[in-house]
Amino acid sequence: MLYTKTYSIATKGDGTVVDLTRQLSEFLASATFNSGLCTISATGSTYAISTMEYEPGLIEDMNELLQRVAPKGPVYHHDARWGDGNGYAHVRATLLGPSISFPVVDGEAQLGTWQQSILLDFDNRPRTREVAFTLVG
Repeated sequence: MLYTKTYSIATKGDGTVVDLTRQLSEFLASATFNSGLCTISATGSTYAISTMEYEPGLIEDMNELLQRVAPKGPVYHHDARWGDGNGYAHVRATLLGPSISFPVVDGEAQLGTWQQSILLDFDNRPRTREVAFTLVG
């Protein structure tokens, strides 16, 4: 069986981190079966899906780390080609990846106590992001 749903999520861009717990709970509650493998996917190239302990200190730590690894400011080859100034956002999203997968047992995501699914938006402007949830069971 396969169940899928897409959510639209407004972000401010520029390092916004969105906790997807509400959407995940709603998605799993609406599925017609309750065990399998869940995947959450970004459908764009300047944001990522991951897990973390969703708390302000760690969000700030992640943004500082990514500024060191793929800083805003330098000209990226992508910027030279497209002129949109978000080459760093593409690099950051590529490093973290577009999706996560985890088991679901009896309607419950098998994530750790302090582990939330998150969207990280790196683009240089506010966006509405599409996030695809899929349950295979």
